[in-house]
Amino acid sequence: MMRIWLQEIRNKNNKSQNDIAKKVGISRVTYTSYELGSRNPSVEVAKRIGKELGFKWTLFFDT
Repeated sequence: MMRIWLQEIRNKNNKSQNDIAKKVGISRVTYTSYELGSRNPSVEVAKRIGKELGFKWTLFFDT
């Protein structure tokens, strides 16, 4: 299930997938898989993405 909310937050921050991936230390392909919902980040990576984009990292794990 696609994470539209993640894409929307990233776009509001005027950041590319590549920008976020570089900042948090993952590949763009991996970040893309998080937006597509095909993978879940580790807690540590979720925290770094949340910090970079200004949202509560637990959103990744909300059902």
